[in-house]
Amino acid sequence: MTTFERALVVAAHPDDETLGASGLLQRLHGEGTEVTLVVATDGEAAFPAAGPTERRELARTRRRELLDSLRAQGLSGVEPVWAGLPDSGLAAHEDELADVLRAHAEGADLCLLPWPDDPHPDHQAAARAALAAAPVPAQCWSYPIWLWHRLSLDDPVIPWARARPVRLTDAERDAKAAAIATFTSQLEPGPRGEDPILPEAVLAHFTGDSEVFFREPPRTSAPVSRFASLYAAAADPWSVETKWYERRKRAMVLACLPDEHYGTVVEPACGVGALTRELASRAGHLIAFDPVPAAVSRTRAAVADLSHVDVHIGAVPSAVPAGPVDLFVYSELLYYLDDAAFEQTVDASVAALRPGGHLLAVHWLPWPPEAPRDGWAVHDRLLAHPELEPLVSHTDEQFVLHVLRRR
Repeated sequence: MTTFERALVVAAHPDDETLGASGLLQRLHGEGTEVTLVVATDGEAAFPAAGPTERRELARTRRRELLDSLRAQGLSGVEPVWAGLPDSGLAAHEDELADVLRAHAEGADLCLLPWPDDPHPDHQAAARAALAAAPVPAQCWSYPIWLWHRLSLDDPVIPWARARPVRLTDAERDAKAAAIATFTSQLEPGPRGEDPILPEAVLAHFTGDSEVFFREPPRTSAPVSRFASLYAAAADPWSVETKWYERRKRAMVLACLPDEHYGTVVEPACGVGALTRELASRAGHLIAFDPVPAAVSRTRAAVADLSHVDVHIGAVPSAVPAGPVDLFVYSELLYYLDDAAFEQTVDASVAALRPGGHLLAVHWLPWPPEAPRDGWAVHDRLLAHPELEPLVSHTDEQFVLHVLRRR
């Protein structure tokens, strides 16, 4: 994982974050990340047979244990936010938890939450609330708890393709072990002799040399408002005119186009028009569009002297023209689309392409936090399309590019 300024950490019960993410939290804190920990419940229903008085006492105990745990991890400066919602009944209070999280989420660029499919209803509810409240620009990662001893590791529900192990140092492991040891209410038999909540067989899953996290991408397309805010803050949000990555990518796009000249070229998400102007020299007619009015204004200014270039406000898939089109150029757009919008956009583009027409796609390889998928996932799906065949392929450490031809 990269360096983060502010992390919002969500736990369904006191100790979840310690079991699943202690090592990572220690590391983030040591790197200067501001950590905000929100605990949804007090874990008062750990022993279902307990009466109201016992539950209130257990809630107080578990709060004390968590504070002791944070001190053991070197996180004593982290003051938990206690939502105080009902243990073992969190699903009925999901919206309340989301409101609490939103109140503490502003500025977070990392959100750590329980794995959304963890086999515990409170963990699932906390995850749904966290994903609903997480800021759009934040990376979201989940940590599993009950997965390790309630599911088989080959269960298809486990998203191993999105897994990221974090190897712990000896110091982090020792601090994690000391932190877990503070949760005596969970390590010892219950008041009526109930089995411990965390017996040795369960604890064994949390004493290893690594922690596992799953990337939790957005389920919906990135909102246009996110990009509008970027254009409102800067005339060139991605520094496409000056950054070497952007200039090199444009040069590679132009070099990889198999034909010297195309009739009709379509460029969705044209941005500030840097690539638009260069594509115009290879096109008889160029149609460029973007959903952000500020971007359209800047592209129009960039190509004001080119009468064969049309620039308008529009978003995929609805703005994909009917065709015939000789070339589509998708530069760092398709990974921002959810499944339905992705399929509709690609199918509409293929339908608009003349037989033998080209579709060029180029995407940054690091996974943008606003994107439902990464660059390779986009290109794998394009390469699998039955009506497209690959002509040109380029991959380096920064981006992947393909030119595909309609069969």
